[in-house]
Amino acid sequence: MGAAVGAQLRSRGIPVLWCPEGRSDATRRRADEADLEGVSLADGIRRADVVLSLCAPGGAEEVAELVAGNGLTEGAVFVEANPLAPGRMSAIAARMRPATVVDGAVVGSPPVGGKSPSLYLSGPGAAVERVAELFEGTDVEARAVGEELGQASVLKLIYSAYQKTSRLVAALAYGAADTYGVTDELLDIAGRRTRSYLVETGYLPKTADRAWRWAPDLADAADLLAEAGLPAGTVRAAAETLERWSPERDRPLDVAEALRSLRDAGA
Repeated sequence: MGAAVGAQLRSRGIPVLWCPEGRSDATRRRADEADLEGVSLADGIRRADVVLSLCAPGGAEEVAELVAGNGLTEGAVFVEANPLAPGRMSAIAARMRPATVVDGAVVGSPPVGGKSPSLYLSGPGAAVERVAELFEGTDVEARAVGEELGQASVLKLIYSAYQKTSRLVAALAYGAADTYGVTDELLDIAGRRTRSYLVETGYLPKTADRAWRWAPDLADAADLLAEAGLPAGTVRAAAETLERWSPERDRPLDVAEALRSLRDAGA
């Protein structure tokens, strides 16, 4: 992702620096192909107006510590482009003073082969605009989502929670169907639906109303997965979530009320 994003900036004639120390031959090759300039970290921090951290989220603090240790100045912008929980983001922002921190999150595949990911940005308005301007006319679509640090990360994290969990549940469903010999029938049922439940928010109150009878179904489904030798924890957790809504049986709710009920049941 980093090399591909850097290549988009280079397509506009913007110099892009990177630190090759400790990186693999494959990473070096991608950087060379993207026409990135290899420099020491200290030299890169000294020369850069905008520092973009785009790595595996687990290494975000380590990267931020290395950057901060090389003396970001007040005029610099540090883009923490790894989706992080608000507490992690706040800690990194505090470490980066006096530089300005922008929260960023990439949604989509690397910008190669015609793919166009979105780079969501939140933080101080002027700094967000400054970063967004770098990507004008590229295949990376920069989008401002607010002036509060963490908003961009939260957006990516909650979207990832849906996307990744739904794929996991799909794998479990397919695995169970394969075990019990009903794979073709499962695919036929699934093929009749083309929209994502994520855009059908009107389904939330309906789910709350039906939770009392859906929860036992999922509990049984979790048992079935376990019997098939598959992990059952995800589906069992879904059954427990539905239990929170079970008292809402036969109550007409709107979306806000359904979500409030889900929160209040866990208080």
